[in-house]
Amino acid sequence: MAQRRQVARLITIAGAAASALLVLTTLTACATGTPTPSSSSPASAAAPSASPSATAESPAPSATPTPEATSAALPTDCRAILSADVLDQLEDVPLNDPAFAPNGVQPDGSLICVWGEPSADTTRMATTISRMWRGPALDLMNELADDGFTCYSPDEGTRCEKTWMNEVYPVTDGRTVYWRDDVMIDTQYSNMAITGYTAAIAESIFGD
Repeated sequence: MAQRRQVARLITIAGAAASALLVLTTLTACATGTPTPSSSSPASAAAPSASPSATAESPAPSATPTPEATSAALPTDCRAILSADVLDQLEDVPLNDPAFAPNGVQPDGSLICVWGEPSADTTRMATTISRMWRGPALDLMNELADDGFTCYSPDEGTRCEKTWMNEVYPVTDGRTVYWRDDVMIDTQYSNMAITGYTAAIAESIFGD
């Protein structure tokens, strides 16, 4: 339970700046609105009430949320989001082999990057970068915290990570997730822990 409260606080801190901006914008709009005419004004007293049939109907809300103004854009290139140091570590590793489909840019705009040799039994790494709103992100982070992941707040985002031994081979498997500005970076790997990988992607997307 303490871990859940910590995750909720980390994500709340990450979204606090965007919330403060929204409140400031709302207060400014209210302060500059058109004054309501006095009830003693002859024009307002004589004005007939509007017919209900003349009231314009509000458009139906979209079922799919649109990105907030603070949401970062999703990348489209698996190599372009990595630093030179990370690319050096992946120099001889195939990227997005057809055997690991689906990969690349998806219909919903998300990007899947799969690094690994198809002939290898375990050595590979798969990253999905997708749009995820704060509520679902908080739910996911809480589930991971309950499963023993370590969660903390680097670079204005929230990160949860965990490693474990592969059930078949004597290698280390792991998963790292990082959420910020409605973008989720989710990496799962086996026998391929690349130093600075998630940090490099975050820097490319958020410009830190």
